[in-house]
Amino acid sequence: MNKSEFLVELEKALAGLPKKDVDERLAFFSEMIDDRMEEGLGEEEAVAAAGSIDEIAAQTVADVPLGRIVNEKMAGKRKMRGWEIALLILGFPLWFALLIAAAAIVLSLYITLWALVISLWAIELSLWAFALGGITLSIVYFAKGNTFPALMILGFVLFAAGLSIFMFYACIAATKGAAKIPKKIAAGIKSSIVRKGRAK
Repeated sequence: MNKSEFLVELEKALAGLPKKDVDERLAFFSEMIDDRMEEGLGEEEAVAAAGSIDEIAAQTVADVPLGRIVNEKMAGKRKMRGWEIALLILGFPLWFALLIAAAAIVLSLYITLWALVISLWAIELSLWAFALGGITLSIVYFAKGNTFPALMILGFVLFAAGLSIFMFYACIAATKGAAKIPKKIAAGIKSSIVRKGRAK
């Protein structure tokens, strides 16, 4: 693939994004290819070194803020007719209530998810507290000469400590997963808006 074909394909892949962002990416990759050709690479080698068009498009969509994409889409829309405005105003009690309910459901699900993550961390801390308290208690029993209860408590302590190690990794994975959800939702919304823009 030569430079002009690459830039045409890249422009198609970026369709649906704000024009300013598309132009910036095209200029960036055009200059990058030119620089590599000046360094001695052939045109096709320089294009191949720029990377996959799909990866570039995905990274660009991830980099462009959702608000900018929405503003671009809204700016290009036709003006609303009088009857459409009247329907929006008359239907406001219904659609606004549904919008608030949907937002409340999404927010409550997200809060529930974080409550589960916090619960996992609370279990992790309680296992460590049990292990530390159990060690202290087993030392007391050993000092009093009660070997069997001390050994039994020490067994529970070792079990709790081992379980807490596995729980620690589960807690970290759950925390990272919960933190990524808003980014994934935003990326999904952006991708669907961009796909609609490409289809036009």
